[in-house]
Amino acid sequence: MTIRSFAALSPRASLSPHVLEEKPLEAGEVKIQISHCGVCHSDVHLIDNDWGFSQYPLVAGHEVIGKVVGLGANVRHLQIGQRVGVGWSAAACGECEFCVRGDDNLCAQNQPTAVGRAGGFAEAIILDARFAFPIPEALSSENAAPLLCGGITVYAPLAVYGVKPGMKVGVIGIGGLGHLALQFARAWGCEVTAFSSSRDKEAEAQSFGAHHFVSSSDPEAMKSLISSFDFILSTVHVDLDWEAYVNLLRPDGKLCFVGVPQSAVKVGAFALIAGRRSICGNPTGSRAQIRDMLAFAALHGIAAQTETMPMAQVNEALAKVRKNQARYRMVLEV
Repeated sequence: MTIRSFAALSPRASLSPHVLEEKPLEAGEVKIQISHCGVCHSDVHLIDNDWGFSQYPLVAGHEVIGKVVGLGANVRHLQIGQRVGVGWSAAACGECEFCVRGDDNLCAQNQPTAVGRAGGFAEAIILDARFAFPIPEALSSENAAPLLCGGITVYAPLAVYGVKPGMKVGVIGIGGLGHLALQFARAWGCEVTAFSSSRDKEAEAQSFGAHHFVSSSDPEAMKSLISSFDFILSTVHVDLDWEAYVNLLRPDGKLCFVGVPQSAVKVGAFALIAGRRSICGNPTGSRAQIRDMLAFAALHGIAAQTETMPMAQVNEALAKVRKNQARYRMVLEV
């Protein structure tokens, strides 16, 4: 048996049709027939080997929605025909201190969906069944797919770092991650401010849930918000004046990174010491957090704004992501 896919054969290469040899399912595995797969900016990093651990041929894609078509002998929590989703992680050891306490996303043996194994730019995927999540009926497949990476990436920090209703939360960037962060923070019960250098995004930011909009290129507007925020989530991949954002935090406030800037983050120690402020980050989320996130999104009507393309146009979709032309998430349909 074989599985058709699209793979990069070398760093920065265009994807081409690629045939995968299908192996028999192990006892704890599941086979999913893919219907939708989101295109995340992390897929671009993997294809280009920006992080230095990509393996070729590389089949990217880690925002997968599909139906169960095969179950290993020990899988009891899924059923044939069930709609499920897969995110960044495809396996973990299940035995280390982090797995035991429910932080399997921190496991040293956590295996990414598209590193060392085939991801979701394919007609099917096989993985550890524990990392396939039932999708609530209220979520459409094309809008749910980006939640499996983009959604959990911005949801998990709210839970991990104790963000509470009524807190003042800032979101830096209104893109693939940022437009989801605004929705989650608003539904969380926070007072939400969107920061963007693009003044023309104010109306969109408000439509996604922002109570306030600040042009980050306006020094007077930024200065007026010093010591105002309990939590600021940065979703951007560019370098900014991070100390300026730290100064916007109230005592015990946190600046949390889920986007990776191009250069090292530089902040003077005094900016942190004064007010007991801190800088932190968060890698996607655990299995429990993904289940909670999907239920939360279904309850509050949170969905990615998507543009769909056939899987055969994967290179065109990747080009839009590379050029920051996606509004706001590209999703491939099989």
